[in-house]
Amino acid sequence: MDTRSKILSLDALRQRLEEHRRRNQRIVLANGCFDLLHVGHIRYLEGARHEGDVLVVGINSDASERALKGDGRPILPAPARAELVAALAAVDYVIIFEERDAGALLAALRPDVHAKGTDYTSSSVPERDVVLQCGGRVEIVGDPKDHSTTEMLRRGEWQKS
Repeated sequence: MDTRSKILSLDALRQRLEEHRRRNQRIVLANGCFDLLHVGHIRYLEGARHEGDVLVVGINSDASERALKGDGRPILPAPARAELVAALAAVDYVIIFEERDAGALLAALRPDVHAKGTDYTSSSVPERDVVLQCGGRVEIVGDPKDHSTTEMLRRGEWQKS
């Protein structure tokens, strides 16, 4: 499959997810900036995939990442970040979203599971109420938050070969 064919608009993604629902497949949504892809991201997305049959990854737009992370971010533009994430075997679909959090995306897609990384608890997930209102559940997945793009940039690790 061409990696870029996994990156969909909201309407196209909704149609694909309806096909999966007709086959009784569980849909998982994970989200993040994924500015410099690192092992923590891989472990998070693989953990998310284990929670269902289909993994959708929401990527923050450039504007929403800048609002979350500050000036100088993103390092890579959203289409490039989306293509890198779409290339991962664990990922079925990718969508770029404009908001600071994934609440509107969750309400629109209504996944069975919303997977968040270990820097959250099930009660601290910002979109928790939206997930529960949609009949889904929140799962915390991945390894301990020992990997951070922000910290890698601060320490200059991304420059090391």
